[in-house]
Amino acid sequence: MTGDYIEWQDFERVELRVGTVIEAEPFPEARRPAIRMRVDFGPEIGVLRSSAQITDLYEPEALVGRQVVAVVNFPPKQIGPIMSQCLVTGFRDENGAIVLAVPDGKVPDGSRLI
Repeated sequence: MTGDYIEWQDFERVELRVGTVIEAEPFPEARRPAIRMRVDFGPEIGVLRSSAQITDLYEPEALVGRQVVAVVNFPPKQIGPIMSQCLVTGFRDENGAIVLAVPDGKVPDGSRLI
């Protein structure tokens, strides 16, 4: 525990949602190796673009059809030639590679972490 507590209202403001990767491709224009993706968050949010530095453990074609957890209410951020609209989440493993945060089972796209 870091000791930096947040208020419950702070957590409620972060929209962590599940979406299905519908497109993934290498992102050679990125400063560090990355994969650009389009993620479908269901009818309420729609399809958003993202870039993730996950090339150590993932190939683009293996991501298509997988569900991921992402923050969908950050402001868009320019990353090279694309505008990233969500932040796909993950954890660093013991070697520093990013392991995606994913649901343990299939849930409806757009489901919010509660």
